[in-house]
Amino acid sequence: MDRDRRHKRVVRQRILAIIFTLLVLAVITFGLFMGIKYLNDTGVFERKAELETEAASEEPAEEASETDDSWIAVEKEEIVDDYADVDTSVLSEDEVPTEEPEPESDEEIESIISNLDMEEKVAQLFIVTPEEITGMTTVTRAGDTTKDALTLYPVGGLIYFAQNFEDPDQTKEMLANTTQYITDACGIAPFLATDEEGGRVARLAENEAFELENVGPMADIGKLDDTKASDEAYNAGAAIGKYMSELGFNLDFAPVADVLTSKSSEAIGDRSFGSDPELVSKLSYQFASGLQESGIIPCYKHFPGHGSVAGDTHETTVVIEKTKEELETSDLIPFRNAVENDAPMIMASQLSCPEITGDDTPTSLSAVMLTDILRDEMGYNGIIITDSFQMGAVTQVYPDSGDAAVAAIKAGADIVLMPADFNEAYHAVLSAASSGEIEEQRIDDSLRRILIVKLGRD
Repeated sequence: MDRDRRHKRVVRQRILAIIFTLLVLAVITFGLFMGIKYLNDTGVFERKAELETEAASEEPAEEASETDDSWIAVEKEEIVDDYADVDTSVLSEDEVPTEEPEPESDEEIESIISNLDMEEKVAQLFIVTPEEITGMTTVTRAGDTTKDALTLYPVGGLIYFAQNFEDPDQTKEMLANTTQYITDACGIAPFLATDEEGGRVARLAENEAFELENVGPMADIGKLDDTKASDEAYNAGAAIGKYMSELGFNLDFAPVADVLTSKSSEAIGDRSFGSDPELVSKLSYQFASGLQESGIIPCYKHFPGHGSVAGDTHETTVVIEKTKEELETSDLIPFRNAVENDAPMIMASQLSCPEITGDDTPTSLSAVMLTDILRDEMGYNGIIITDSFQMGAVTQVYPDSGDAAVAAIKAGADIVLMPADFNEAYHAVLSAASSGEIEEQRIDDSLRRILIVKLGRD
């Protein structure tokens, strides 16, 4: 009897085990079915088939030998409107591509530009004095008034003169605060500039409170023998750059690249390295190199050359009675050299060149001089800044600051320096940009050049 009961219990256990196994298999089968259905619904199998078909249709690539140039062709095929970062220094002359590809766009710069509104873009096209931006008579501090003004108008930069400097500590604080205000307002640090050429134009070295050595006039350097002159020009730029950088500046409106072909040119005089255009080319480049080595951006001035005329554009219209061919043999040589050496900034003078332009339009307002000659013919890709728009040579032709600023931007200038009335000039350019008189692309082109220099791009 007991054995029958045990037998029945064993049978029941086996039946239950079989049922449980069948249930587990059923669950697994159902899970596999649902998984396959999900993959099919999401197109995985279809995509796999496509990839297999594509792979089968592709022809096998040829392997490049160690002696052929097929790797160059492969690199070229992979480039679509972009720059191939290929080191051509290892190629022979026959292997170097004849056409240089366009440089790739700088994503950081493009991002900055895209995030600026039109008001901020236009503000970057001006360098002004602290008095112009604040409305104060004399500025030696950068406090709340400066902060409010620069928050409203985050200009591209400021230029300072002797009256703005009391001592090193005051100057450092003023410049540091100014940088912070503009950077907070638009995310772009400003140009902080002065005219520190050495000799009679030295806003800082002539201030006794700074205890700086004036490097002296450039004419004295130009009189030295060849090797010593080059060394002294470089050393002068490096010395000026060092103390400017320590104070917080980043831009010097120097070197003077004017060839002194007329002794009656008092506006230039001993500010020039001399009358030999090749000498001026070499020494202005050395001076600029010294500045850059010390962290200061140089600005070559005054295109197309102020050394052959007696008048002063600060006062009135001054005309160069030279043809383009005559300028090419002398005055333009240092500026061509500057272009060839990737000068970051060139200042356009207020000189009129009627033999070239056909009228008395100042250079900084002339599309012929700025765009046709400097930009297109000479191939200059850096920043073109005007000389001061407070000069008589401009105000007599354009009594309205707004008209002058708009004309300069349309002519090809990237930055307008010291408009007679900043508020008027700014709003006129803003209005022209908003109406389409000045295309936004034209403003963006200037911003790219400005940002390339500000961000230290090569």
